[in-house]
Amino acid sequence: METHHDTYDDLDELPWRELAACRTHDADLFFPPGETGGAALTIRLAKRICAECPVELDCLYYAVSTGQRFGIWGGTDENDRRRLRRRWVAARGNVGEADLIGWLSKAS
Repeated sequence: METHHDTYDDLDELPWRELAACRTHDADLFFPPGETGGAALTIRLAKRICAECPVELDCLYYAVSTGQRFGIWGGTDENDRRRLRRRWVAARGNVGEADLIGWLSKAS
């Protein structure tokens, strides 16, 4: 199932969110306090849920394109997205926002 989007004008009305696997879990699971100890286990669990999500790539697109700094989005944590975003910005001469979804599917 492809739910990839065009550009969203109203970020509160993202159709892929209705299909997201995280909707049935406590939001705290995807926003753990920290990165070590119990938080590291929480992060791994959240990423496993994302890996089974039918809209994982749409979520990742949203997180990278809007610069989400906290939480688990599209199977990535803050550090993963920071690295992806740096690579995307560096490649932007060749990868525009319209092509970001395809680039992310190969880069992530």
